[in-house]
Amino acid sequence: MKERSTQVAVVCADPYGAAMWSWFTNGNTETKDGDSYAEGIGQTRVTKNLEGISVDQAYRISDQAALTVVYQLMREEGLFLGLSSGINIAGAARFAKERGPRQTIVTILCDSGHKYQSKIFNAEWLAVHGLDPNQAIDSILA
Repeated sequence: MKERSTQVAVVCADPYGAAMWSWFTNGNTETKDGDSYAEGIGQTRVTKNLEGISVDQAYRISDQAALTVVYQLMREEGLFLGLSSGINIAGAARFAKERGPRQTIVTILCDSGHKYQSKIFNAEWLAVHGLDPNQAIDSILA
């Protein structure tokens, strides 16, 4: 799509501790800046399908930001999503905020909340890990 239109931007939203943000912003995978509870996202190596890709913007998305998005979408839209989807949506929302109104932004809702039932949908687990599902959405877009 980027080859067909100069208006298309490619954005990477990655959890802390994953290599893609480092690869797209620093040209290496050396940045070790934390961990994430997200499952299935946040690879630590550059695969062949990503070697030549041009990314316009890359964001680090915290688990708290992803969790806030997941719970808001569950309450307001009835969507039962996992942290990987929350990371993508938080990245899209941050990009939208930076770009301003009248943008078309597409992201992927890549997982459901089923595999997270014992984690992000468990009040005791959230409390132990210092995560708050009711944090204000505005605080995550900074």
